[in-house]
Amino acid sequence: MTSQSQLSEPQLNATPLIDVMLVLLVMLIMTVPIATHAVKLNLPYRPGKPPPAIVYLDVSYNGEIFWNGEYVPTVEALTPKLLALAGRSDPPPLQVTPEKRAPYDLVAKVLAAAQRSHVTKLSVTPVPDI
Repeated sequence: MTSQSQLSEPQLNATPLIDVMLVLLVMLIMTVPIATHAVKLNLPYRPGKPPPAIVYLDVSYNGEIFWNGEYVPTVEALTPKLLALAGRSDPPPLQVTPEKRAPYDLVAKVLAAAQRSHVTKLSVTPVPDI
């Protein structure tokens, strides 16, 4: 009897690993041309008309209304300007900018006057905090 037993060293079978690596390589080769494929289109170019100027309507904290920087005393005096704006064939957008402390009822009246005048392009933008 021998006191030293002969144990075999464990060996790594690399054949399945090589098979998996080859399958992944083939898949990569097949998918790379699909991922880099581009379609070239010749689209017609026609210069467009410039966008219309934005009309700015500011409502200040003390109840003053400004139409593009021009003072408007009341909402009733603002109505003809809104009707003229809505009556254009391609009306520019109206950007209403109320200050943070502007009276809510005045802002609501201005927006209601714009709605009654059939202004279709309207945005309300708050004054950013400085």
